[in-house]
Amino acid sequence: MTRLKAFQRLVLQYADVADALVIYIEEAHPSDGWVSSDAPYQIFKHRSLEERLRAARLMAREAPGVAIVADSMENSCNSAYGAYFDRLYIVQDGKVVYQGGRGPEGYRISELRNWLDQYRTRLRDAVIRV
Repeated sequence: MTRLKAFQRLVLQYADVADALVIYIEEAHPSDGWVSSDAPYQIFKHRSLEERLRAARLMAREAPGVAIVADSMENSCNSAYGAYFDRLYIVQDGKVVYQGGRGPEGYRISELRNWLDQYRTRLRDAVIRV
């Protein structure tokens, strides 16, 4: 299962307690750069926002139900969050409350799942106490 499919399953599983958003940043393995032998698509280094949006739409087709947006050509989200290649975050009330390791090695969907399980439990316990 791809990381995107695993994330999609997580999004659906925790939709009752969390909204999810994928920010498509610059292509980690462009076809005209550092090529990955197992890349399912040929995506060239983005030279315009339209090219980046086209790649983000391709990703969106692979994971229906997951909100996907594209970073600016200035890579402002990537720079702000240090996301290159991929990274998982939980932002709550404008603050980062979970920051996963840098992908692909530090990409741990299980850590995100554990955080969300604990959060769901805290919410449920708060409702029970009222």
